[in-house]
Amino acid sequence: MTADRTCLQAAYDVVAERYAELYHDELEHKPLDRALLDRFVEAVRGQGLVCDLGCGPGQITRYLHARGVEVFGMDLSAAMIAIARRLSPGINFVQGDLAAIDAADGTWSGIVTFYSLIHLPRSELVPTLRGLRRVLRPGGLLLLAFHLGEQNLHLDEWLGYRIQVDVCFFRRAEIEGFLAQAGLEIEEVVERDPYPEVEYQSRRAYLFARRPAPLNRTVTRPWREDVT
Repeated sequence: MTADRTCLQAAYDVVAERYAELYHDELEHKPLDRALLDRFVEAVRGQGLVCDLGCGPGQITRYLHARGVEVFGMDLSAAMIAIARRLSPGINFVQGDLAAIDAADGTWSGIVTFYSLIHLPRSELVPTLRGLRRVLRPGGLLLLAFHLGEQNLHLDEWLGYRIQVDVCFFRRAEIEGFLAQAGLEIEEVVERDPYPEVEYQSRRAYLFARRPAPLNRTVTRPWREDVT
């Protein structure tokens, strides 16, 4: 693990309990997030194993599990994994790094990763996305979320703790380009303004993409292309 990833892991270990207090029930206040996750559920349920990558305290993992998805959570932070196991017993949570996934090729039918790529520098996005493509089976679905913008932030205080964290905002075209370079096919992008008093006040983007399926295989898309 690089020094930057070690520093990030340490930061999330420090803030884990406070982070869980603030965000474990956040989906109750985010109707669009729930709607997009429901679309994801319809596409992957019954298709095999799904990973909530960068799961934190497990709120998204729990949401998917409650809707019949065979899902597990993975996070860089050991403290986050311990909290997720405590808050959602019966769901599998493992420690791991999205930048170096230890899984066989074509293992997962889907990946959700909300606001995890934001801790990677731009130079590492394409190799990381290629790693996600590798572990997706052909036709497997990726749903990712990120902050829209161009700025890079360095935090030395977060949630009342002294830490060191870097956060990257991305333009939509950047992420679309990175995904294309990684060999993932974009299906839909949805943007929204921030929810007041619920989250950091940045504009958000959600993107559905797939690992291409063989030409003789039909992939079912359970949503209309014109839904926003």
